[in-house]
Amino acid sequence: MPKLKAPDLTRLAPRSPRVRIGGYVLLPRILDKCRAALLKKNGEYNYNCPLDQYFLKFAGVNPISLKKQVAKGLGDGEILRWIEKNQKHRRSGQEIEAWSEFMNRRAPASIDQRERLNSYQKTANAKREDISTWFDVLDLDDFASFGGPA
Repeated sequence: MPKLKAPDLTRLAPRSPRVRIGGYVLLPRILDKCRAALLKKNGEYNYNCPLDQYFLKFAGVNPISLKKQVAKGLGDGEILRWIEKNQKHRRSGQEIEAWSEFMNRRAPASIDQRERLNSYQKTANAKREDISTWFDVLDLDDFASFGGPA
């Protein structure tokens, strides 16, 4: 395996789901989790989880193929170029922006989902009323998991 640089997700969180590469939210986080998983430093973070699959489906990228590219030691920009060249669904900048904004604002759509979001928030010991989207709760959980105040 080539020299692969990966964050140690047993010691720090992956990038926020809000961080973008090529306009795509989630992609930097997915790459952090994939790289860490390849080096068995992913902790409780899983590559190709249901949230990752939103990106993979939208972009039309096979998770196994993406993982093979990441394993080559490619940087974020190189991975983005590979995605743009190999994706099943070619997306315009406007489509990427609209999808990323939708994902950034995505909130629970049902009572069951709201209860799940609330349980994640309780796990982080957060008594806050400003947590309303899935990205909010992920950022909060990441921060609290590594010692930050909820």
